[in-house]
Amino acid sequence: MMKSLLPQSQLRRSAAASSAARSSVGGAEGPAAASDSSAGGTKPTSSSTFWFLLHALCCLISLFLGFRFSRLLFFLLFSSSALYAASNTNNPSSASSASHVVVGRHGIRIRPWPHPDPVEVMRAHRIMDRVQEEQRRWYGVREPRHVLAVTPTYSRAFQALHLTGLLHSLRNVPYPLTWLVVEAGGVTNATAALLARSGLTVVHVPFPDRMPLDWAERHATENRMRLHALRVIRERKMDGVVVFADDSNVHSMELFDEAQKVQWMAAVSVGILAHTGAAEQPRLTEDDRKSMPLPVQGPACNASGQLAGWHTFNTLPFSGKTAAVVGEAAPVLPRGLEWAGFIINSRMLWKEAEGKPEWVKDLDAVGENGEEIENPLTLLNDASFVEPLGNCGKKILLWWLRVEARADSKFPAGWVIEPPLEVVIPAKRTPWPETTTEVSSEQLEGKQEQEDRRLSRTNRSARSRSTTTKRKGDVQN
Repeated sequence: MMKSLLPQSQLRRSAAASSAARSSVGGAEGPAAASDSSAGGTKPTSSSTFWFLLHALCCLISLFLGFRFSRLLFFLLFSSSALYAASNTNNPSSASSASHVVVGRHGIRIRPWPHPDPVEVMRAHRIMDRVQEEQRRWYGVREPRHVLAVTPTYSRAFQALHLTGLLHSLRNVPYPLTWLVVEAGGVTNATAALLARSGLTVVHVPFPDRMPLDWAERHATENRMRLHALRVIRERKMDGVVVFADDSNVHSMELFDEAQKVQWMAAVSVGILAHTGAAEQPRLTEDDRKSMPLPVQGPACNASGQLAGWHTFNTLPFSGKTAAVVGEAAPVLPRGLEWAGFIINSRMLWKEAEGKPEWVKDLDAVGENGEEIENPLTLLNDASFVEPLGNCGKKILLWWLRVEARADSKFPAGWVIEPPLEVVIPAKRTPWPETTTEVSSEQLEGKQEQEDRRLSRTNRSARSRSTTTKRKGDVQN
């Protein structure tokens, strides 16, 4: 009924749309049905036949050769050398700058090792110095104090050796530093020349007494020399922290960092290197080694980190075996607490200083009656105010050592070899001729004749060339 009511044109359009939908559905089902029908009776293609025949051929060759031929073929076709060759052909610049070596299945690429540019190296060092300076500025001591290093010395065979090592250590200190060198027996030219080449701010102080040869007397003389340097600091009102740097000791840079924390007087742990020059040494058992105390001098703290006492070096195992004279082949031991283990504020030496504590003695009252000064604790009325540094004495910040030349040793003056060394072991081959041999008169005459002949030949060849050029010019004219 509705179809009859619609116009004739709309009926035609709806019939066309329905026929198109049926054709699309039928077309979609057609290929699927064709594929389903062909799946049942598929025939082998030519590519699968080729790979099957190739596999069979490789199996026959492998059976004949005794190994899998297909792996060898695959390796030859797709090896790393072929890959590197392909990459080098694509990038010829990289092939010229780098080579490769094939080891087994893996390729090793060899790149040229560039030599460091000295300009870039120095620039890197300057950048590192700048970074370290900024780190010290932000995380280190904001206002570093001046370091006053006191060193007693005297003229001897190992003086240049010890002072050279010490000055190189002091040059690495990252704080302003003044080196006070007290020389026994007066100032010598050799010591002054060495200090002038150090590049440090040096105060060369003469001491009238000479250094004795006995070790006990030498210890007492060195103590008086250090006290003399402290008086020079007081007279000149030098402000800073005083470090007792003996010339034969070994110092760590952390010692000078800890010195910046001193308020008035502090103590650090010192490692005692009790060397021995004796040829015969007693063999210690395991029990003796375990029972021997640590060769350390320094402050001992309690659980709260306060100074409770002192740990000193035990000299009992060396009783009767120590050296009595400088140069003797025997160990040298410290006498009590060494000055090298103490750091003091120079303002406690001044007569008038702001905030100077009452438990500090006047420097004029120390040693006025001729008593021997063993260590800096004699400058205090109460030694309990000493500040332990280095993690409360747990860190060893320097090492005490006394090494001197033997009495029968022979060393050149100023360590300058003059005249030159004598030949002890001759060389097997001399790469240059002897220049001291004289040439005979006959050899000189023969050489002169050869030179004249050579000059005459040269003149003849020059004349023949000139005549040949003249003839060619005449012919051309």
